[in-house]
Amino acid sequence: MAADGNAGSALPGGGVPSALWCRQRRTAAAAMGGYELVRSDDAAGAAPGPDLESAAGAATSRAAPPSPAARQPRLVSLDVFRGITVLLMIIVDDAGGFIPALNHSPWDGVTIADFVMPFFLFIVGVSLTLAYKRVPDKLEATKKAVLRALKLFCLGLVLQGGFFHGVHSLTFGVDLAKIRLMGILQRIAIAYLLAAICEIWLKRDDDVDSGLDLLRRYRYQLFVGLVLSFTYTVLLYGIYVPDWEYQISGPGSIEKSFSVKCGVRGDTGPACNAVGMVDRTILGIDHLYRRPVYARTKECSINYPENGPLPPDAPSWCQAPFDPEGLLSSVMAIVTCLIGLQFGHIIIHFEKHRGRITNWLIPSFSMLAVAFLMDFVGMRMNKPLYTISYTLATAGAAGLLFAGIYTLVDVYGFRRPTIMMEWMGKHALMIYVLVACNILPMFIRGFYWRDPNNSLVSRTL
Repeated sequence: MAADGNAGSALPGGGVPSALWCRQRRTAAAAMGGYELVRSDDAAGAAPGPDLESAAGAATSRAAPPSPAARQPRLVSLDVFRGITVLLMIIVDDAGGFIPALNHSPWDGVTIADFVMPFFLFIVGVSLTLAYKRVPDKLEATKKAVLRALKLFCLGLVLQGGFFHGVHSLTFGVDLAKIRLMGILQRIAIAYLLAAICEIWLKRDDDVDSGLDLLRRYRYQLFVGLVLSFTYTVLLYGIYVPDWEYQISGPGSIEKSFSVKCGVRGDTGPACNAVGMVDRTILGIDHLYRRPVYARTKECSINYPENGPLPPDAPSWCQAPFDPEGLLSSVMAIVTCLIGLQFGHIIIHFEKHRGRITNWLIPSFSMLAVAFLMDFVGMRMNKPLYTISYTLATAGAAGLLFAGIYTLVDVYGFRRPTIMMEWMGKHALMIYVLVACNILPMFIRGFYWRDPNNSLVSRTL
């Protein structure tokens, strides 16, 4: 596999899981604070021009020819975008419980927190484009992609499967009969693998001179995205959801049983949607997330939109497990990754800044317009279900934000204000594991003075 640009650095929002294990090297280009933008193979050799006209000409006019070690440059704006997303993830995890606007939407609708996962997936797609710019051996590249996806999936099982019991506990271990099978890293691993396979095998050799040429060259990838979207829609609105039951442990380890009445098709509410039914059928209800976001809905919480005691007339489904990173909803997560691929192709095939930004803005605004129209006619934006309107809205927002960051950082060279975000973007997976998954706080809490409750972490909680 040819590693290029931001290869291996997108996780947990980035594309290649090897970012976990190795530090990315910097290029020696003199322009834009030591970075040179990725250039198109089809457009090499263009004359230098003003900032908004050439992505690399101004750099080459002031810098010596790059050494062989510097021929695989990074795209700084992608690191910054990834770092901003990591920071946003930390903020919503820590402050979401106190500020409802920063918490996930209880069901329909979106908040700031609901953009984190799609932003990561979008960045995965962009990074994959740079990673697989040249693929001399497709079989070898595919084997490496499968291996990396498996590593990331297994890491997700350990971190989010219930092995660690939280900051307040010094114990660990998980009952395999009740381990959570899906999670954030598992979803990213699945989306990464499918997008990587598409990028390795499903691209033509057509010349690209315009946006339409780009669509023609990658038409098979677009077809895969359309098939996935159509399949998801048919399943979401076509699967019959029967009545179902579940049990939870009450006081004194007494099992309490609940029955949920459904018998419908096309329902997108918390109780009777096809997404939950697919997960209960294939994964098993014991392997799903046990603190569903809909526990904060009006029907299930006196303190809506925050967690709280159940109302006296709470419906039976309020305490049922539901996985926001389930199987069917991950189908549309793959589509988000494929959209990121198409934005990355623009970097590869368009050398001028103006062409890149224009070809990012047009689809971004278009996706947002379609998303709001779909939401208006009843196909609501919903993160737990990962609906099509939610997919388009978050991908459009990701495209706009990426274009803005690219303009500030890679076109106009605003590097100093974003240096911390750039660092966080290069170490995204490490930060996610240590901070977002509470591995660092749990490690610190393991060192206490005489009493397990007398530690640095327990005193600050």
